[in-house]
Formats: sequence, structure tokens, C-alpha cells
Amino acid sequence: MKADNTSQKDNLHPRNLHRSRYDFELLISNCPELKAFVSINKHGIKTVDFNNPLAVKTLNKALLQTYYGMENWDIPKNYLCPPIPGRADYIHYIADLLAESNHNQIPETSYVLGLDIGTGSNLIYPILGNSIYKWSFVGTDIDQKSIENCSKIIEANPDLIDSISLQQQTEPRFIFKNIITPEDRFAFTMCNPPFHASAEEANKSASRKVSNLNPKEKRNGNPVLNFGGQNAELWCNGGEIGFITQMIYESAKYTSQVLWFTTLVSKQENLASIYKILKKVNAVSVKTIEMSQGQKTSRIVAWSFLNENEQKSWTLKNLNNRDMDYLEKI
Repeated sequence: MKADNTSQKDNLHPRNLHRSRYDFELLISNCPELKAFVSINKHGIKTVDFNNPLAVKTLNKALLQTYYGMENWDIPKNYLCPPIPGRADYIHYIADLLAESNHNQIPETSYVLGLDIGTGSNLIYPILGNSIYKWSFVGTDIDQKSIENCSKIIEANPDLIDSISLQQQTEPRFIFKNIITPEDRFAFTMCNPPFHASAEEANKSASRKVSNLNPKEKRNGNPVLNFGGQNAELWCNGGEIGFITQMIYESAKYTSQVLWFTTLVSKQENLASIYKILKKVNAVSVKTIEMSQGQKTSRIVAWSFLNENEQKSWTLKNLNNRDMDYLEKI
């Protein structure tokens, strides 16, 4: 019996393009170098070795070429290589959030400006958000090499040049300071915060992940990570809760300039503390959106300092030019 290569990943967002198994024939036709990494597993299903960093990066490259119009995309060695389906889900759920104050219509326009905190070297959220919904972005990071690589990606893909700008955060202890100016109006901010509290903790977690993917690697003291990651991408003082706490306190200084602040939260046990801090800074609206990919469960926490009527007014005031592109063409 032929293996089912079209089974649905029902846990992904309904609009996610990757709910079915990867169409490797299509991907290889767009990115021939992927062919070298594709094999058939014991279940008779085409796949790649997710324990091979180059295979994972090449798969990402093929997905971005095939579905998101990126002809040239690459990341430096040992930098975080994100799973595209899960990253796309975050974008889709933000779209749903924005639709709530826009007559249940997703604003698909460059007038939607998003702020990606910690964009990394891969620029993945701005790429997806621009390709899927035409949104504009500011991508920030504390790592100069990441910013430089993102700049190369933008220059190599002309469609991104007018839609994505970059800014290095020169004071790592701050998140929004130095980035959000008095004139800025962001429809949303988004962030995949560092997960761990120390390099040692990050290394231990990496070893466990590699062991789960390949039990033979359990005794390897220096595991090769399929997802990569630099220090700033994987850990920070205080870990995830420390980073998000700082983000929430800073967000209270920009209450009218951002419609929705959002962040991924990997550790469920951090939610109670996050809710307490949001109450302390007088966040008016707080939402928790559950996400899952395979066996991994995560969630988005979103907060706004505007009530429902104020959110609608903010949307009308800052996104009411959404039809200008059409008017300019006629």
C-alpha cells in the first residue's frame, strides 16, 4: 500500500499552506539542490534528515522559493534555522487579531506595520508577513551579523526593499527603547524570545533534542544542532520570563503607538506571572492563542492598552489608507 503523503496537519492554522505533507517533487523543481537531502523513510514517506543542519536549511530555502517568492535566502553557519510552518502560524494568528478591529476583514496592505523583535539572521517573520499579507516590517536584533545577513536577504530580493527596514538594538537591556520613535504607529509587535536563562541550560536542552532525533548521539558531548542558534537567539539573563517581563514593562510606555503587543510563550508555567505583570501595567485587553506543531505546544500572548472601541478607532485612523494602492492605479 502506498503511504499517505497528503495527511493533514490539523493542528496548524486553517490558512497555513503547510497543513499537508511536503510536496518534495514541487520543492525540488524549484530548488534542485534539495534533491540530495531527500530520502524515503521506513514508512515509505519522502522526508529529509532533520538532524542534518544543511538539509533543514535547504528545505527552508525550497519552501521560501516555492511558496513565498524568495529567490535568494541564506543564513550564516550556526545561526537559528526556523521551521517555516510554525512561523507562518504566528503570522496567521496575528492576521486574525487585526481583523477583529477591522470589520472582521484581514488588512492585506503595506499600511500595516509590524515590529519583529529579535528577527535573527533569517528574517523569517517579515518575509512571511510581507509575502502572505503585504505587510511592512521593522526588524530588530542586538546581533550585528544577524542584521547584516538580513540586509543581504533584502538586497537579494528586490520585492522586500520597500517593505522591510532593519535596526540594530545597541542597548541589549532594552527592547522597545531606541526602536519605537514618537512618530511610529505599529499595528503589532511580535517576538520569539530567548528560551533559556544561561548558555549551560541551552546546551543541555540542545543535547536532549539531538538525542531525541538520533539516540546514537546521546554520548556525543558536542551535538550538532539542526536548528542552530547563537547566544542571543537561545538564552538571556532571566530566560523567557525575564525577557517577556522586560517587554511588558517597556510596552506600557507606548500605549497609543502600538495596537497589539504579542510574544510567543513556550513555557506554560510562565503564564501566571505574565498575566500578573500585564494586570500591574494596566493592559486593557489580554488574549492567549494556543498553537501547536507536531508534538510541540506553544502559545501567543497578546495585549493591548486600548479597549475595543479604541482599537477600532486606532485601526480606522492608521489603516484607513488601505485602499490607496487601488485608487492610485485607476
